[in-house]
Amino acid sequence: MSNYLIQNVQICAEDGRLIDGDILIMNEKIACISEGKIEGYEGAILDGRGYVAMPGFIDIHIHGAVGADFMDGEIDATERISAYLPQEGTTSFLATTITHSQERIQQSVDVNTSFLKKSNEEQGAEMLGFHLEGPFIHPEQAGAQPIQHIQKPSVSLLKTWFGEHLAQLKVVTLAPELDEEFKMLQFLQEQGVISSAGHSKASYLEVNDAVQNGLSHLTHFTNAMTGLHHREIGMVGAGFMNDSLFCEIIADGIHLSDDMLQLVMKVIGTDRIILITDSMRAKGLPDGIYTLGDQKVKVVDRTATLENGTLAGSVLKMNEGMRRIQSLTNLPLHELVKITSTNAAKRLGIDNRKGSLAVGKDADIVLLNDSFEVQYTFCRGRLSYSNG
Repeated sequence: MSNYLIQNVQICAEDGRLIDGDILIMNEKIACISEGKIEGYEGAILDGRGYVAMPGFIDIHIHGAVGADFMDGEIDATERISAYLPQEGTTSFLATTITHSQERIQQSVDVNTSFLKKSNEEQGAEMLGFHLEGPFIHPEQAGAQPIQHIQKPSVSLLKTWFGEHLAQLKVVTLAPELDEEFKMLQFLQEQGVISSAGHSKASYLEVNDAVQNGLSHLTHFTNAMTGLHHREIGMVGAGFMNDSLFCEIIADGIHLSDDMLQLVMKVIGTDRIILITDSMRAKGLPDGIYTLGDQKVKVVDRTATLENGTLAGSVLKMNEGMRRIQSLTNLPLHELVKITSTNAAKRLGIDNRKGSLAVGKDADIVLLNDSFEVQYTFCRGRLSYSNG
């Protein structure tokens, strides 16, 4: 059923106000947002108990959860991830790959494209396309990406995987300093695909040159990139200084210290920050031994590492990341909406239907209590998660 009346909620309205009222869902869309009660509706009704209603979270960088990974090459794996994500308030996502063999990446693309074609019919979170993280990265900044599969940027290989026009590809993470004459950056810009610098040794000037050729995004900001130095401010400095660069952050208290997270939020602000999880298959499961790109990953106390101690993604949930940011910065709700939903929707060019609560947009709605614990999640008007 995709027709619902959500009563008695605090609504994070598109204009930034927090209003007490009701939300009517009809045919998967938001049909009405009312200050006060909506009368006369005779269908399914949910008492929101005064919870906060926010637009569903959009995770543009996620590898897996609940034992599944988008690189598994099995549609069941993607279905499991999609079904799980509403528990953390995520209503849409980009299936994110990892550096691997050409064949494994192709298998992932093929299988997940099959899921994508029916994603909006599913009960869970909606797949919006792909984030290709690697294999066009710098081997000295590989992090947990399998170094043996790293390749130089190749437009022809992109076309092999995604077709001539890259219809389903939304973000590519690459090392821009390895992109000869910025041919890939220019091609991606022509195709409307977001170019993101990550796993890179680019200098501040190299990043600025890349921006002139289409770069507009930084992958998991501060991680696997050149850091700040008083004589060379690196890619991190570029993120601080260049107002055209959007910056992903993993707010788990592990990838960034709390001090660094506060600095990032203070200097960059909420208009360019996008909260991501970068989560791997261990999310939602107990500590133990898992895999990422065929590499053994040990998860202990929310920290996922390779055998050599390198961080290997996270087990972060979107609502947890938002809660951490709010506790450190005391941001108001309308600013939290930007970093969890609005900015991602604008980046992907889908803010006409996602990213805020407004009449006519997809009924992607999460209800949270005062501790940012998810109580209910609606994906395109379907009740996809209920906390008891």
